[in-house]
Amino acid sequence: MVSIAFTGGGTGGHIYPGLAIASWVKELFPCRIFWIGSGKGMDRAVVEKAGLEFFGIPSGKLRRYFSLRNFSDFFRVAAGFFAARRIFKREKPALLFSKGGFVSVPPCAAAKSLNIPVFTHESDFSPGLATRINTRFAERIFVPYDESAAFFSGSAREKVRVSGNPIRREFGAADPAEGRAFLGLGGSERILLVLGGSLGSREINDLVRACLPEFTKYYIVVHQTGEEAENVHVKNERYMPFAYFGAEIPQLIAAAELVLCRSGAGTIWECKSLNKPMVLVPLRGSGTRGDQVENALLFEQAGAAICFMPENFSAENASAAKLSRLIASLAEDPERRRSMGEAKIAGGRAAEFIADEIIRRIKEKVKT
Repeated sequence: MVSIAFTGGGTGGHIYPGLAIASWVKELFPCRIFWIGSGKGMDRAVVEKAGLEFFGIPSGKLRRYFSLRNFSDFFRVAAGFFAARRIFKREKPALLFSKGGFVSVPPCAAAKSLNIPVFTHESDFSPGLATRINTRFAERIFVPYDESAAFFSGSAREKVRVSGNPIRREFGAADPAEGRAFLGLGGSERILLVLGGSLGSREINDLVRACLPEFTKYYIVVHQTGEEAENVHVKNERYMPFAYFGAEIPQLIAAAELVLCRSGAGTIWECKSLNKPMVLVPLRGSGTRGDQVENALLFEQAGAAICFMPENFSAENASAAKLSRLIASLAEDPERRRSMGEAKIAGGRAAEFIADEIIRRIKEKVKT
């Protein structure tokens, strides 16, 4: 049986879209799929829960700035390269698909060194550093938007295909009634779903704490606080905090009237697949390359979301008041919520499209 390797990790945004593609590949083509990810962190648990074999390798962070840790991480990246190469020589995959993240660079380089075809996908509007490096090894580069292709030039531009962003198949069958049942709510309560990403968001948690009296005038607030973030300690019967959402997240999004969240590509595309209006608070500042700001502004320009960026953290009260007014205005304007939900973002069948491309390339390779 043909084996296909997948790689990527570090966050859910680098894993769940890859799992969506893997699911389609396995349905359309009899094959064995295994995943290469970081030996530390969340990668193994998420992938193995999805039923795929997992191989962990050393992983170092790629930084655009000077840091003494770059020196030690160089050796981790090198170790990851040789570990991935050993795995490929033993498992003999016909193709490697990369979903990005720092851990994906060594496997992509190792696959190239063994003449294994490499496909890669970038979820954000502009390519991250890992994707920019992986384009040197890839023969096909998938991007979410027509405008994203402009970030590539020369021979890399010829490899680009516009696909949209893959969405987990569970979202196609998401049932709002199941989401309400999970929360113990009936059919009449209006739900504001707050998501800060897989690790939560201190900034969003602080805003929710400050805005909660206003939010709960309109909504039951269902809030993913994140295990690493400081929980929002409040007493309110219309507030439901959770550290983390798992398999129930499609049903919860389906049940929500409005979503307040970060603007990671995976989250906003999954919400969009269920036609949910969004208020986006992008991760920004010196610790990020600005990809979430780009994502948020693009969805705002399309009319699918509103981008909310507090100007500085010391003005918490002013920011909270502004956000409270924004949520209230949306709660009182069903027509605006409807138009946001119906706004068009191209590329809703990305997982199937990429799966077809993977299978086509493998069949070409088998013939030769």
